Amino acid sequence: MERSVYEAAVEGSVESLLKLLQEDALLLDRSMVSCYSETPLHIASMLGHENFVREILSRKPELAGELDSRRSSALHLAAAKGHLGIVLKLVSVNPKMCCACDRDGKNPLHVAAMKGHVNVLRELVQVRPKACRILMDRGETILHACVNYNQLECLKLLVETLNDHEFVNSKDDDGNTILHLAVIDKQIETIKFLTDSCTTLEVNAVNANGFTALDILARRKLDVNWTIGELLRCAGARSQKETGQPAPGITQTPTGSIITSHSGDPSNQGRERPEKVRKKQEDEWSEKKSNALMVVASLIATMAFQAALNPPGGVWQDDSQANDTSPHDAGSSIMLTNVETVYYLFFGFNTTGFVASLSIILLLISGIPFFKRRFFMWILTVITWVAISAMAVAYLFGVVGITNSGNSVAPQCGFLYVMDGWIGLIGILILAHIVRLMVKMIIFFLKLMKRSPRQPSSSDAHAAHPIHTV
Repeated sequence: MERSVYEAAVEGSVESLLKLLQEDALLLDRSMVSCYSETPLHIASMLGHENFVREILSRKPELAGELDSRRSSALHLAAAKGHLGIVLKLVSVNPKMCCACDRDGKNPLHVAAMKGHVNVLRELVQVRPKACRILMDRGETILHACVNYNQLECLKLLVETLNDHEFVNSKDDDGNTILHLAVIDKQIETIKFLTDSCTTLEVNAVNANGFTALDILARRKLDVNWTIGELLRCAGARSQKETGQPAPGITQTPTGSIITSHSGDPSNQGRERPEKVRKKQEDEWSEKKSNALMVVASLIATMAFQAALNPPGGVWQDDSQANDTSPHDAGSSIMLTNVETVYYLFFGFNTTGFVASLSIILLLISGIPFFKRRFFMWILTVITWVAISAMAVAYLFGVVGITNSGNSVAPQCGFLYVMDGWIGLIGILILAHIVRLMVKMIIFFLKLMKRSPRQPSSSDAHAAHPIHTV
């Protein structure tokens, strides 16, 4: 009998429900205490059978407060599917379920916002506006959910309806506001709405790592940096350094002294300081760079190894006869016999690329800590340039050796032009890095010259700005 009512809920058949209730008047009561994880009301609400829902609620309104195995109510499921009529009926029977949270800390308003059902969200906000202020896991608000799931229309509805300064600028457990999240996810339209329409938005709010929205933008390689930067700058956004705000965990007293808190506030535990974030980004860059170099070096080593064992033009299959004009042994290179000079050039550059790529692989797998620094990664990059260039030249001599056996230079002109272009490209890259290094050196010396006047000693600095550790 219980299974029959679930089948009727799946079909949305009111006639079948009425027939079953005539046979067993306690059928709905039994569904509330059965071993099934969902009630028939859950199933009908999820599938959008509005008449079936109305019939059940008219006979057993208590079912609107029942939860399934994930602590979701029928209102959760109807809001997730966007069934407005069912949502209105469920709310009219039990409006308190707007504030009921499931196992993930989400109430029906959160679910409707995440799914982008604006009409459902509008009705729920009118019934229980306080449900919007219930926090989800990790301290996220419903506005954070809208940005995380890129639901701009729901965000506009909530911001315009609630019109709450503190709520718009609320932070999650990582200290991120909705503007931080929008910049991280490069949601240009969301950023434009927040900066243009939200007059109460704090564009210079600092997260737990001490970063403003502009700081986050500067640390991300985005192709829309300029557009987002213009929107933030027009709204008055500044970096943490420009605002002059101390980083989290550091408090500056009116006298200029600095008070640092290391363990007094549990909320500060687990938050990374900007120095740690920069070190983490440096390690991530080094890891990505080393992975890329490892792939390139392995590929070059494989190519060079194959070219050495199977040289261009192939190998002789037999030994030379006594009257043969080209003496050779079986297994030796044909190109070595015909054009010895070209073969040695090919073999020399091929070996150079092979050894250079093996050196890169060996250094990367050695586990030496200083290979995580940028300077040494640049050295490995230069070695990679050498390996690639050597393989390019080896390719040139290999092609020359098998095309016309080196007897005529006319067919070689095209290859020479290509190699000239390659050498020119390498030269441009080297010149660009030299110019970059010179600019950095000039900047370094200019800063050094500015610091040439006597700097206050560390004891003077401590005397002028005492540091108190709490």
